[in-house]
Amino acid sequence: MQKILVSRCLLGQRVRYDGGAHGPFSLLERWQAQGRVVPLCPEVAGGLPTPRPPAEIADGQGVHVLDGRIPVLTVEGDDVSAAFITGAKQALALVAQHGIHIALLKARSPSCGNRENYDGTFSGTKVAGEGVTAAALRRIGVQVFSEEELPAAEAALLALEHGAGGTIEAG
Repeated sequence: MQKILVSRCLLGQRVRYDGGAHGPFSLLERWQAQGRVVPLCPEVAGGLPTPRPPAEIADGQGVHVLDGRIPVLTVEGDDVSAAFITGAKQALALVAQHGIHIALLKARSPSCGNRENYDGTFSGTKVAGEGVTAAALRRIGVQVFSEEELPAAEAALLALEHGAGGTIEAG
């Protein structure tokens, strides 16, 4: 059975920077019941508290953080790049441990965003880009989806399992 790395906030766990959560979503609840979900909040796993100051990447590109070219900064100007990179490394370790090929991560998070992020000005301006963990996962071939792409994530899981000769319960 294929496992899926899932942002803890999407499971209703209050780990977001503001102490909030998103979800739970019925599809994720079903996957949890099936034993598929491997939960992770990369920011908390990297050592950041909840709640914590909001953080953004100057150009919205997590890959640039991984490459040491730009930092992740809080609204107060503190460099929290090390925590973000540590969280991404923990995600990679879980992927290796569980043979994960699909991740469902929080949209527009500086860790987890997979299509767009905020531009680092804390003005609400969005730019194309991905978070630090999403970039690290994509580098090793993990398919990364957000909660806004649940049907696509489910389709990818079905394709992966059917291609591997397995079946999953459809819902």
